[in-house]
Amino acid sequence: MATSPSAPLTGAASDARYRAAAAAAAAQARAGVDVRELTGLPALRSAARLFADVWNTVPDRPPLNSDLMRALAHAGNYVVGAFEGEELLGASVGFLGLRDRPTLHSHISGVRAGAQGRSIGFALKLHQRDWAVRRGIESVTWTFDPLVRRNAHFNLVKLGARATEYLTDFYGDMTDGINAGQHSDRLHLTWPLLAPHVVERLDGVPSRRPAEPGAAAGAEPRLAQGADGGPESHPTGAEAQLVWIPPDIEAVRREDPARATAWRLALRTALTGALAEGYAIRTCTRSGHYLLTRRNPS
Repeated sequence: MATSPSAPLTGAASDARYRAAAAAAAAQARAGVDVRELTGLPALRSAARLFADVWNTVPDRPPLNSDLMRALAHAGNYVVGAFEGEELLGASVGFLGLRDRPTLHSHISGVRAGAQGRSIGFALKLHQRDWAVRRGIESVTWTFDPLVRRNAHFNLVKLGARATEYLTDFYGDMTDGINAGQHSDRLHLTWPLLAPHVVERLDGVPSRRPAEPGAAAGAEPRLAQGADGGPESHPTGAEAQLVWIPPDIEAVRREDPARATAWRLALRTALTGALAEGYAIRTCTRSGHYLLTRRNPS
């Protein structure tokens, strides 16, 4: 696992850094990979080819090319690969963000199709967390498609990231094999790297905080699946609300593009409306619902 020199810390900060490093190393061991920073052009070109394969683009038009990765890496940003021996199985790129406070913005991460299911993505995220903590960065941000249920569960439940903003058609028209022909709506996430619930989840340190609001019992549906398989909206002012997302939106896009678009627009309406009304997205339940509750009064 690649490391960089960092200022010596003592007390709680030093302990947090140690735990983040240990969790990252353990995740790499479980996935059978070594995550290390990419600097040389051959490795960066391999990462560009990997991104082209994952996003199903032509090889000479990857989602992120080696020239830009070279510049980002040289400037000290996050450019890494997950290796099994010398074979590159995954890669991740992020850069410094300064919207409110210094943060690492994770722009793109991908794992080869044949290597998926080995928790390599999880190993990359924990390495990213360790990398940021070593540099005194306390949060990582990224965006994801809120219609992809497995990613919602991974981000909100497994990692403990927080949904902070709904971004409508954020990237505009996209041409890659995953996103072409659909609106590029995204949820913006903030991952507080040393928050008690994240430390408990990833480092095995019990939290003294009370349980998250979150029991879906008594929550009322705001968006559900209708009898025809399409979205069905339910106006509600309940304190806790449920917004359902299909288990496999990629299959819906292949089989019924019009229905997939209907889900996109219905989810957009449900989540932007709820956020404007003062609700927060708390988690993704096992049944495939976003659980929304009112924000705590300031």
